[in-house]
Amino acid sequence: MTNAGDVVLVERQGPAAFLTMNRPEERNSLSIEMMRTITEKLDALSNDSDVRVIVLRGAGKAFSSGHNLREMRDKPIEFQTTIFNTCTTMMQKIQQIPQPVVAEVHGVAAAAGCQLVAACDLAIATDTALFLTPGVRIGLFCSTPMVALSRAVGRKRALEMLMLGEAIRADTAVEWGLINRAVPDEDLSSEVSKFVERLAKSSPLTMKIGKQAFYEQLELSQEEAYRAMSETMATNAVTCDAQEGIDAFLVKREPHWQGK
Repeated sequence: MTNAGDVVLVERQGPAAFLTMNRPEERNSLSIEMMRTITEKLDALSNDSDVRVIVLRGAGKAFSSGHNLREMRDKPIEFQTTIFNTCTTMMQKIQQIPQPVVAEVHGVAAAAGCQLVAACDLAIATDTALFLTPGVRIGLFCSTPMVALSRAVGRKRALEMLMLGEAIRADTAVEWGLINRAVPDEDLSSEVSKFVERLAKSSPLTMKIGKQAFYEQLELSQEEAYRAMSETMATNAVTCDAQEGIDAFLVKREPHWQGK
């Protein structure tokens, strides 16, 4: 259970868990407390078999403005290291858990907030949303956001965002591959709900296998990736859910997943 004043709110809606960053007066800046709480919530939800999809969103007028600069001001390197290590742990947790994580984005997603969007498995935004990595303008290059951003949009486009520090609009973010789609503000919730419904129809075991395999093969050479994914598919093929899905397809009925 969560309370209205909690830094992160958790709400269950059917097969989905919605995590809401709840510091609207700070544009949901990623303080150490915020990042640790998100990580803890993700970790707890990862072990809940009733949760098939996780949605990450922000309260108020923005998704997230990035790191809390007031928290960073006049602090020694040990404190700064803690901030960025905490951020790295959170970003990696998103991709380590078995459920797909969907970013529901409105307003601004800046710096580490933009990184958070890039780190999520899927992202849907309002068509008025803005995405930027403006650190270069204040003398603090967005080096950790660069990791997720460059893997989402590619080298030239990532460097344009990182070196200019200028915002891109949602339609550009779709074109560049940072988000999946942009919708009118009033359609954001319903579009996310449709995504959740479609994602939740799949076998949770198959989703877990597939998500883990996707991120694993990204770090491999093509030859290594094919070898590893051949083993993954063979292992997947003998699971109960895969055999159930094959049988259901062949006899034209709906599958009944067992999660094994």
